[in-house]
Amino acid sequence: MRRRSFLAGLAAGAVAGGAARADASAVADGWRRYELTTTIDLAGPDTPARLWLPLAGSVGSYQRGVGRRLKTTGAARLVRDARYRAPLLSVSWEGAGPRVVTLVETLATRDRGGPDGARLTAAEQRFWTAPVASLPTDGIVGATAARITAGAGEPRARLRAIYDWVVDNTFRDAATRGCGSGGIESMLRTGFMGGKCADINSLMVGLSRAAGLPARDAYGIRVGPSRVIRQLGASGDVTHAQHCRAEIWLAGEGWFPVDPADVRKVALEAKAPVDSPLVRGERERLFGGWEMNWVAYNHATDIALPGAPRPMAEHFLMYPCAMTAAGEIDQLAPDAFRYRISAREAVA
Repeated sequence: MRRRSFLAGLAAGAVAGGAARADASAVADGWRRYELTTTIDLAGPDTPARLWLPLAGSVGSYQRGVGRRLKTTGAARLVRDARYRAPLLSVSWEGAGPRVVTLVETLATRDRGGPDGARLTAAEQRFWTAPVASLPTDGIVGATAARITAGAGEPRARLRAIYDWVVDNTFRDAATRGCGSGGIESMLRTGFMGGKCADINSLMVGLSRAAGLPARDAYGIRVGPSRVIRQLGASGDVTHAQHCRAEIWLAGEGWFPVDPADVRKVALEAKAPVDSPLVRGERERLFGGWEMNWVAYNHATDIALPGAPRPMAEHFLMYPCAMTAAGEIDQLAPDAFRYRISAREAVA
């Protein structure tokens, strides 16, 4: 078996347009360092196959790419989608032989305690306010946003009104597969407000955009135990620990982090009512703060995979995605797909 191992073009800093080198500041005081390993064995008929993996790297002021190692039997390259320029690893196989990948990424993160101060051009503000297929801003979404924010003039007041409404009116549905589908229009139309992070936080994003606030999902994965609350941590085998968050841009402040989905997760898993001291505390902490025992992949909602023969089933890339001549392999079935993701906190 011939294995290919390379680093060129996949250096950690290259992911977000930074220098292709380790960032020494990423291991200074206040930062935690994690190693994230994804292993894939794409078994099946000896037909052409292609794999796409989301890549984690430097993001905003809270996450730095430190290093990356890759081994694969396929032809691998760094690609970016056309709309968001999200970094992806694309691996292809043409015929017979093993189809395996091992990707090791080292990241450093620090907790967020408020906006990151990023500035947006007028064009960028329009981009992050515009509707996409899974995030409409008209119809019932626009009408709901207008009702929620009536009387709230300042952007932060509108944001807080939407956040509180989402926390109060949704619930975490443990039966939801994966991270959910993000069908926010259906949630509002049917009145079934249950789901997981891709439903609840996407609702936060869609309502914010409809209220004129630039907003985006941040798709990622939990990589370490929580120092704040047990239910919001993961380590070791994190194959099922994907989690997306939301951030809303406020003029003069930057990208403001929120996570109403995790408020509802705590309520469900702690069996605590939403007005309990525990959940009230999480509601306040997650309005403007993220504990960074989690790493972000991208902000690409309704992503189109470069070179894919068909649209993928999900509208976001937060799991490995593979396609063969027979179609897309179920990315939410890692035992059948044969992939595993593990994480550990690394010593600098």
